[in-house]
Amino acid sequence: MSAETVPASHRGLTPYICCANAASAIEFYQRAFGAEEMMRLTEPSGRIGHAELKIAGAPLMLSDEYPDYGVRSPKAFGGTPMSLHLYVDNVDAVFAQAVAAGAKVLRGLEDQFYGDRSGTLLDPFGHRWTLATHKEEVAPEEMQRRWDAMLKK
Repeated sequence: MSAETVPASHRGLTPYICCANAASAIEFYQRAFGAEEMMRLTEPSGRIGHAELKIAGAPLMLSDEYPDYGVRSPKAFGGTPMSLHLYVDNVDAVFAQAVAAGAKVLRGLEDQFYGDRSGTLLDPFGHRWTLATHKEEVAPEEMQRRWDAMLKK
């Protein structure tokens, strides 16, 4: 049986995150972002070795912690150095939905100088998410001008 070298469902960069209690994380992502579960590999103990979701048409892979292999969640390190960015059609609605599902607001929704309306959340598993709706096309030169003006305030 032949296969595509890059599956059509995973073109481009696919985030792969680790969550303490991946089963609960999957449920949260379904409630917060409308995630669709594509597959899950579960050990007899219930630990998830690998799962794949689709959020807004994009893949997200995740697993439970496997400390013996260096796979640890943000909670094991006391935070995360990276963010997941998700564009949605109605950021106000999705942001409120994520908060209702249990996300913590790190930065409330605001219209940004670069043309997005966005805000940042921390999910219950320690992952930081920036949610955005693109509202305005801003040329790089104008974006720099707005950035400079913002820094002068």
